[in-house]
Amino acid sequence: MRIGELAEKTGVSVRALRYYEEKGILVPERSTGGHRSYPESGVGVVWLIQQFYAAGLPSKSIQAIMPSVRAGRATPEALELLVTERDRIDKAARELAGARDRLDAIITTAGADSCASHCGENAPEPGLPQ
Repeated sequence: MRIGELAEKTGVSVRALRYYEEKGILVPERSTGGHRSYPESGVGVVWLIQQFYAAGLPSKSIQAIMPSVRAGRATPEALELLVTERDRIDKAARELAGARDRLDAIITTAGADSCASHCGENAPEPGLPQ
């Protein structure tokens, strides 16, 4: 199938498919005239690429995993890369949760300060400047 048909079947733009090709994560066959041609299995490959992106993997990691995908089996290297990516995402999630908790504390303190200043209490708790 041509790139436009693959785009239509997957809901992914032609531009995105060309980007995948540029990054080496989607490899079309080429006709003698140089036109891209994708097998029906290309729909599943594009779906998998979308899942990798949705899971937070960068294109470089997806590129490293795709030979294993094309071979139809997970190599130890591909599995190790997926574990490394999962650990990176876990670390980022912990850091974001910590940032959210600090922000919650600031919001709580600022809210208490605001209430104290408007409620006539002598001195608000330390917090954000008013």
